[in-house]
Amino acid sequence: MIPTGSTIADAATEEVRQPSRTYKLDFASGRVAGMTDGLDAVKQAVSKILQTDRFRYEIYSFDYGHELGTVVGGSPAFVRSEVSRLIQEALLQDDRVTAVQNMQVNFEGDSLTAAFTVVTDLGSFEQEVRTGV
Repeated sequence: MIPTGSTIADAATEEVRQPSRTYKLDFASGRVAGMTDGLDAVKQAVSKILQTDRFRYEIYSFDYGHELGTVVGGSPAFVRSEVSRLIQEALLQDDRVTAVQNMQVNFEGDSLTAAFTVVTDLGSFEQEVRTGV
């Protein structure tokens, strides 16, 4: 017999925000340097995403990392539009990131620099990524 008299909709539910507390990475020394939380943890996560090629490492899910290497050798107009899309796609996988704005893509010889604003639910910050084209 199937129980009756109650539904899932009757149960009081409350959305609880999970903390983003994680290990703080010292990129210069390559060591763990304590713990971090809040906007600093998001900044670190963004840096890690932009340093990781998507699909390259089995430890990460297929949603983690970027695909900037796929635009190498393309025309500048194509590369400019794709870099913007690929960065947004990579960073918006993190649910703390709400938008990527003010994208500026500049070419310098065989390299590309993309500067942009990362908008999160904890605040905004400027970020930059450099890659070869």
